[in-house]
Amino acid sequence: MHFALPPLAPVVIPPDLAKLLDSAAPPAALATAMAAAWTWSPYLRGLMRRRPEALRRIATDGADPVVAGAMALAADESVPAGTALRQAKADLALAVALADLARLWPLERVTRALADFADAALDRAVATAIAERAPDAPAAGFAVLALGKHGSGELNYSSDVDLIFLHDRNVLPRRERDDPDEAAVRVARRVVELMQARDGDGYVFRVDLRLRPSPEATPITLPVEAAESYYQSEALPWERAAFIRARACAGDRALGRAFLAAIQPFIWRRSLDYSAIRDIRSISLRIRDHYDAGQEMGPGFDLKRGRGGIREVEFFAQIHQMIFGGREAGLRSPATLDALAALSAAGRIGADDAAMLGDAYRLFREVEHRIQMVADEQTHALPVPAKARGELALLCGYDGWAALLAALDRATRRVAALYDGLVEEAGGATLPREPVALGRHLKQAGFRDGPALARLVGGWRSGQYRALRTAEAQHAFEAALPGLMAALVGAGEPDVAAARLDSFLAQLPSGVQFFELIAANPKLGDLLARLLGVTPVLADALARRPELFDVMLDPEAFAPLPQGEDLVTELRAYAGAVADDEDLLDRVRRWTAERRFQLGAQLIEGRADPLLVATDYAGLADAALAVIAGRVEASFAEAHGRMPDGRLIV
Repeated sequence: MHFALPPLAPVVIPPDLAKLLDSAAPPAALATAMAAAWTWSPYLRGLMRRRPEALRRIATDGADPVVAGAMALAADESVPAGTALRQAKADLALAVALADLARLWPLERVTRALADFADAALDRAVATAIAERAPDAPAAGFAVLALGKHGSGELNYSSDVDLIFLHDRNVLPRRERDDPDEAAVRVARRVVELMQARDGDGYVFRVDLRLRPSPEATPITLPVEAAESYYQSEALPWERAAFIRARACAGDRALGRAFLAAIQPFIWRRSLDYSAIRDIRSISLRIRDHYDAGQEMGPGFDLKRGRGGIREVEFFAQIHQMIFGGREAGLRSPATLDALAALSAAGRIGADDAAMLGDAYRLFREVEHRIQMVADEQTHALPVPAKARGELALLCGYDGWAALLAALDRATRRVAALYDGLVEEAGGATLPREPVALGRHLKQAGFRDGPALARLVGGWRSGQYRALRTAEAQHAFEAALPGLMAALVGAGEPDVAAARLDSFLAQLPSGVQFFELIAANPKLGDLLARLLGVTPVLADALARRPELFDVMLDPEAFAPLPQGEDLVTELRAYAGAVADDEDLLDRVRRWTAERRFQLGAQLIEGRADPLLVATDYAGLADAALAVIAGRVEASFAEAHGRMPDGRLIV
């Protein structure tokens, strides 16, 4: 199903607008957009009256020259910063709105233009704030990170900018007696003032600093070393999702980029982290509750936070990015539409689902823009008064409210249905708690000795093993347990497999992420059950290194291994350019362990010929020897030199 706004119906240019245009004769689509904006958007009508020269330039030359002029004005040091930024924003807002309404620009160009201008405005504000305190010093040591839609280049028409300010105490210019942290706070306050202050020319952007750590207790700018420490050790899972779209947008960009590079392991984890996914699901469900999950499409519906709306499309993409992006760098696109396309191309979501979500997202964002164009309010709610609803529908190109409502209803229902499958509680069924009932249940399920197994399960639930002692681990384990027990029944020797599961749990160092991985991927639970039922060797390997199971999520998990030099090349790429010999050995060990586990799983699943697997095992040994021997030979030569015409032969 395709979702898209129709073009605007022709609207006659009102006489007052014609006077402002003077002799300028815009093309038909642009003339219709101007007339519609004048008629149904008080905010845009006000901009046309305040900025008639920009209006006429748009009419004759299009939006692009006016946008370029706004960017130049923002950087023009001959004009006071506050005046330059506010006037430039007014010109940009008018040009972008008319290009959007006339369908001259797609959504991506509209949101990119807004984000680019926000970057330019912040750059000017930072430079001004530092120059006011240290006139001859460079604008260094103060970085602005953009998060949210600003970070991903997807600002909406009347958006706040979500920012985090960072400073380097040793670099930020300051007056001689200033404390570096206090000086940084003064710079930050001045930046916010320049962005938010209003006068007859309007304002630039509202600034939201609440995404920084503990905003109720921390200053509005953070020393970069303190921020690094927080994100590497204390940050919450939702902050990972926020940093998917983070970038250094203004000020000392090198400082901002270095900070983001330092916290990449926090954002993108090689081991799949399903505990974080549960938290993101929880956030989305709380948002649904707050904005009335059962709310019917109609007046007052929140397009951003309502069921099936903008936020659910974004979370759908971000959840998949958090699951797979640690191992697949190509999935880390910050913009939602780019992320959906990348996930589809990688086979992580269906192509039809990606197309539907992308079309719905465009529709929601374009309607959201038109809601905000009316009065320049940061709102995402459909209007309630009948007159406002009708005017919004006309501004969206529909012939009435009912047509707009029907289009939004179709799109939100499709998005909500897809998102429901993602946020559904994994393993909704639970096993009985009472021992007799549990024993009877397990006996009926197919285990020979239900009461004995019930005692085993009771021990797991009591937290007798290290991996099951925390409340979070118990929660994750309970969600995975029904599916796991069902899988054990199909393992051939269910009671033997259950005993091996007990040994496995006893050795497992920690369990939260592993259990949530099993709960979220029932097929992996089936595979684990078969491994436990057939071979304790692989079960022991898993207990020592649960992240080995990540290998089985790869689409190529059951494909034949590369051969010969291709395998050596793969290992060299995995090992990277590490300088330390022990680091190299660790990487070779990890790689061979993953590949050996993969081959073992292929054997257990009957997906590979045993004789070919034996050859593959030999190939793994050859590749490991080739990489390690090369390092040993180079290290020996560095320490002792080389024998003339000498070679190392294994």
